[in-house]
Amino acid sequence: MAARVLIAEDEANISESLSFILSREGHAVSTVADGEAVLQQLRRGLPDLLILDVMLPGRNGFEVLKAIKADARLQSLPVIVLTAKTQQRDREMAEAIGAAAYLTKPFANRDLVEQVRRLTRA
Repeated sequence: MAARVLIAEDEANISESLSFILSREGHAVSTVADGEAVLQQLRRGLPDLLILDVMLPGRNGFEVLKAIKADARLQSLPVIVLTAKTQQRDREMAEAIGAAAYLTKPFANRDLVEQVRRLTRA
């Protein structure tokens, strides 16, 4: 099933790679490159899934995730945190805030695609 996926990633090569991988799977993909743009895009229309980097300019991914989970209209949005932050405390923080999945860079394409499938089946 094709899903609408928003990717929040400030590194162009990673954003392009993610877009290619998910488009190849049939998903409709849009991208933003900073934390404030994520929230602006979500106010315009809700995707089926958000892939969120932690280290974004403007608002970092943890701040964006907190804002999403504090907003009644957005809080049911599944969020995959995709980050270079590999510390257990970062994973725990993301999960405590409400991330549906936490993947670290570098990531296996197969793992990302499987998480997207799992979270968009509903």
